[in-house]
Amino acid sequence: MISPPPKPKRASHRGLQSEGTPKQARRAVSRTAPPATANGEPAQTPLNTDVVATSASRLGLTVRETPATVEIVDQRTIREQGYRTTTDTAQGAVGVLSGDAAGAPAGFSMRGFTFGEVNVLYNGISIGPQSITSRVMDTSNLDRVEFLKGPSSLMSGLDAIGGSVNYVTRQPTAGAIKNDLDTSIDSLGTYRTHFGSGGGTAVQGLDYRVDISQSKINSFIDGDYQNLTNFSTQLNYRLTDTFKLWGAVEYKKDEGHAYWGTPLVPTAFSGPNAKVGVVSGTAVNTFDGSILGPLTVDSRTLKMNYNVADNSTGAHELWVRGGFEWALANNITIKNQVYDYGARRYWYDSETYAFNLGTSTIDRDRFFVTHKQHVSGDNADLVWDSSFFGLENRFAAQMQVSRNDIQFAQEGNPNVFPADTVAVLNPDPGLYGVPQPNIRNSRLDTLAGSIEDRLKLTPMLALIGGVRVEDITLARNGINFDGTIPAGQPFTTTWTPTSYRAAYTFEPVRGLIFYSMYATAFDPAAAGIFSISPGASLQLTSSRIYETGVKQLFWDGKAEWTLAAYDLGRQNVYVRINDTTFTLAGEVRTRGVEFAGALRPLESVKLWANIAFTNAEYANFNFEGSSWSGNTPSNVAPAIINAGASYRFSNGHWPVEIGGSVRHVASRFLFEDDATTMEAYTTGDVYAFVDIPGSDTPWQGLDKMRIMFRVRNVADRVYAPWSDPGYPDQVYLGAPRTYELSASAKW
Repeated sequence: MISPPPKPKRASHRGLQSEGTPKQARRAVSRTAPPATANGEPAQTPLNTDVVATSASRLGLTVRETPATVEIVDQRTIREQGYRTTTDTAQGAVGVLSGDAAGAPAGFSMRGFTFGEVNVLYNGISIGPQSITSRVMDTSNLDRVEFLKGPSSLMSGLDAIGGSVNYVTRQPTAGAIKNDLDTSIDSLGTYRTHFGSGGGTAVQGLDYRVDISQSKINSFIDGDYQNLTNFSTQLNYRLTDTFKLWGAVEYKKDEGHAYWGTPLVPTAFSGPNAKVGVVSGTAVNTFDGSILGPLTVDSRTLKMNYNVADNSTGAHELWVRGGFEWALANNITIKNQVYDYGARRYWYDSETYAFNLGTSTIDRDRFFVTHKQHVSGDNADLVWDSSFFGLENRFAAQMQVSRNDIQFAQEGNPNVFPADTVAVLNPDPGLYGVPQPNIRNSRLDTLAGSIEDRLKLTPMLALIGGVRVEDITLARNGINFDGTIPAGQPFTTTWTPTSYRAAYTFEPVRGLIFYSMYATAFDPAAAGIFSISPGASLQLTSSRIYETGVKQLFWDGKAEWTLAAYDLGRQNVYVRINDTTFTLAGEVRTRGVEFAGALRPLESVKLWANIAFTNAEYANFNFEGSSWSGNTPSNVAPAIINAGASYRFSNGHWPVEIGGSVRHVASRFLFEDDATTMEAYTTGDVYAFVDIPGSDTPWQGLDKMRIMFRVRNVADRVYAPWSDPGYPDQVYLGAPRTYELSASAKW
């Protein structure tokens, strides 16, 4: 390997920079009864709008009754569509993109905002910006994933600009014990195994649920894999008909080697090996500032990994939660949840792969960061059904108190790891070396109170609103690798933001609901909450949304559709350009339309489709004499289309179902300068499964066994689904065609 002298580079991630991107971070009852399903599983509406989404409102409203865009990807959809990780579940929501950037896995893009601008919740609890805290997670232990679109600080506080994503673990059920076992393997060597069990116990009123899953996710990239372990359990103890105690424990571990992207190279270098239709445009070399273009990815590098040989990434996480639910009276319910969360995360990598025009080689860096995080808190809720001057009224209130401590250790000596250079086609991976860390400590204390109310003026018309007031105190201190104290530290700052939602719903006929709403949100302007320093702007950005829409369930519950139009704006936006430069980007403005529909014309047929049009752009954004106003933020697609269908053959002794789905994503930009384009792509999956009655198997007591075969990316499309704008020299490629065989059993 050749070792040129160190050069300035763009901002490092995961540690102390803005959580807006990972590079800057790691830095009620349904009115229409749903039909029974053909496979005998619990009934649901075609778009799951009879589900109560706890992350969207504390009023106990169903998705259809909530005056906002809310989508539920439940466990049945997860199984049928083959969503193996939480990242995959975005394919089940309208207009949502996702990706597993190595520095910030399980990132989402919604309504023009990405990474730390979309809040990720765990059973309704926020533990910090997604671009710092999120990890690859298997879906086996989840009951559902809830997507709430648009500013939603009313429900989850800071970082909910584009919306929020809530992971809900499986819950105990009363009655007979039910067990399920799932396993799968694919042509890349990925395997998954899950066992779950739940039901009543010999102790009256005591119910349980336990799930354990183990998987190894193998990539098509050399040396890239993740080992995932997930254990979750919960006990519910109903002492009386009105009082329930519960406790839950979740443990997650992931360990593996990382893929940080495929380097962008000039078409002149690749010649006939240039892969057309993946990327286009130009890029700026992170290390020396040279301009590359026109760009491509080289077909000879599609499976290459440019990371160091001893790279590693992983996390260990532990949740302990408990609480009670008390129906104090017929119209008053009190809930309380206390929680404690601990995590250790780490990355040791070469992360930047920049093509050097002078040598036709790849310039690399080194970077490491570790996290030690501890979060504890308490949420207390009250729901009160009453009459207001003879009108039906429901009132909800919540008090939240939490403390979030996190310590970052990241590379502090820029001379320890000068950039090295490797060949494009035969890279010598090399080794990492010995780190010399800077230490940064952050403590975030939050006290928040919120209220919501729904007043039914008539049986058809309801007014719904809410207000949240927060007191947020951030304290930071640190020490550099050489024993010096960082400039301006220690320091403390406090914010007291107020956010709210105002809306109405109108149901002129049963099952048809019109709504409009206005909502606001706040988050730090110039950096993520754990990255703010005295030299950065200490202001909070303000965001607001106007949204109007319609939702309808009809044809005896066999058809359903939703339509929403919105105007979303975020003021006082800063963008980090490199390690030392923030620039005021002014405003991000997003307008869009989203439609979803699902139909079951026959008991054996399911049809569904959705489409989202998004126009997101910067306003008043000037940098170094150039206007970036009108530019589109990274990872935002102007159009996303999903569609699918399935048919179930029920006449035979063993029912068989076949199905497929197609996904189209329009072109996106890699970085805020809009110079590098990730081209539009279309992919498709197909599957078939057979349900074997337990009586036809040799296992006594078995209820049903399902054998499924799936083909992903049927056309073997080469495409770039995601980017990390902190690494503008490279893009993430999607997996090629893969074949998967799975089996599941219930007893």
